[in-house]
Amino acid sequence: MLNADSLKLYRQRLLPQECLLLKDDIIVAANDEVVITKWHTINPKTAFDHGCSCYLLKEGIKVSKFYRADNSLLYWYCDIVHYEYREDENTLIATDLLADVIIYPDGRYKVVDLDELAEAMEHGTITNELVAFCLRSLHNLLSLLYRDKFDRLQAYLEHIGL
Repeated sequence: MLNADSLKLYRQRLLPQECLLLKDDIIVAANDEVVITKWHTINPKTAFDHGCSCYLLKEGIKVSKFYRADNSLLYWYCDIVHYEYREDENTLIATDLLADVIIYPDGRYKVVDLDELAEAMEHGTITNELVAFCLRSLHNLLSLLYRDKFDRLQAYLEHIGL
C-alpha cells in the first residue's frame, strides 16, 4: 500500500535514458489510485513555468496542467507512462513511454512524439510489452477525448483547486 507521507517519486526517461528523483515536487495527495503533485520546471522554459500533475496509477497516464509564469493555462499535457511501485522503498517510478497528447484550452488536441516511440523500438530501448501497454493506454486516452469525456481526468486536479 502506497504511503503518501514519505513517498519518493522518480521520472524515468527512455530517450535519453535517465532516472531522476523529483525531489522538489510537492505531493499534494496520494493513494493507491492517484498521486497528485505541484511542481516548477526542472530546467527554465520560456513557454511555461510551473504546473501540477495527476499520476493515474491504474490507467498508465499522467495528466498535467502546464502554466505560464503569469498563472495562465498553457495546455494540458498527457504522458503515457508505466508505473512501478516499490513498497519496500516507498518509491514510485514513472517511466515515460514517449507517446504524449497535448490538449489546448480551446479543446484542440494533438498526439506527439510517436517518432520517439518508434526510435526506442528500433534501438531496443523499450520492450514489446511496454509498447503494447503504451498503445493501449494511448487508445484509451484518445477514446475519452473523442467522446468529449476528458473532464473525467481533469476532475482529479480541478477538484482540489489545481
